[in-house]
Amino acid sequence: MKFSHLLFYMSLFTFLGLQSADAIEIGADAPAVTSVDENGQSVRFADYYGKGVTLVYFYPKADTPGCTKEACSLRDSFDGLKARGLQILGVSEDKPDAQKKFREKYRLPFVLVADADGSVAKAFGVPTFLGFAKRQSFLVKDGKIVWRDLSVSPATHVEEVNKALDALK
Repeated sequence: MKFSHLLFYMSLFTFLGLQSADAIEIGADAPAVTSVDENGQSVRFADYYGKGVTLVYFYPKADTPGCTKEACSLRDSFDGLKARGLQILGVSEDKPDAQKKFREKYRLPFVLVADADGSVAKAFGVPTFLGFAKRQSFLVKDGKIVWRDLSVSPATHVEEVNKALDALK
């Protein structure tokens, strides 16, 4: 491929909204970002980090098949995860009203963060495309990233999180 073709495709992807990013590394300080939840209330991530191990998981869009499967599997396992001391923050670039409808429709017992401007995804280095974040997850303990999954499968997400929690002991 000619260099000029490569530049053309890179420019096209940038124009279309492809945002590549380098995911935050294990051992790095977790981003102390602030956004809003499904009710429009402020969510200070550092406040969650200070209360215990926190799962920050990114998903493309509320109420779509894969995102629903993932959220419902976390919901169905929530009591066990909570008993292990885990808090969950689900993040997508949806607006608060879409997050609220999603949370209510599926009775999700954890906070959904409305990252409408993409700043939370950017802080974690999560790639986005046309307003949809890539499905990725991070565990935060004592303010540090201690685990990450950069290619989350909705079908095995809970299993992978439990394995990561086991490894933290």
